[in-house]
Amino acid sequence: KRFAESMTMAYHRYHEVNTKIVRIFNTYGPRMRLNDGRVVPNFIGQALRGEPITVYGTGQQTRSFCYCEDLIDGFWRLVTSDQSGPINIGNPTERTMLEFAQEIKSLTGSTSEIIYQPLLTEDDPKQRKPIIEKAQTLLGWEPKVSLEDGLKRTIDYFKSKI
Repeated sequence: KRFAESMTMAYHRYHEVNTKIVRIFNTYGPRMRLNDGRVVPNFIGQALRGEPITVYGTGQQTRSFCYCEDLIDGFWRLVTSDQSGPINIGNPTERTMLEFAQEIKSLTGSTSEIIYQPLLTEDDPKQRKPIIEKAQTLLGWEPKVSLEDGLKRTIDYFKSKI
């Protein structure tokens, strides 16, 4: 990712071409694939099917989730601005993975149990949270859709697929 950013910046400087760099963080929403391996469809799919919801590690690692409409709004603001980036587009509100699993369970009305499995990789970050001050200051952007509202919309979509 960093290499691609460096190449984009070099191309911009050398060819004097307008470029934009955006960094996205855990985007979710309707039309995700249930089997894409990311945590949102995994947890929702497991909850809706009544399967155990699998949390890897202790569940204390944090993540933040940005609803797709908020991401598109951030993209649009960057593309129509004179800024080139890099600009972080994401929701800075964090949840532990255990809290996230519990929220999915509650919103789906699932009776699934939450189980723990060892981390799949040793280098799993303990925290993943975007710093969005540049997006707020330079683009007037910040996320608008709450995690609860975005998850409800996403769950409704997945209900039609299971």
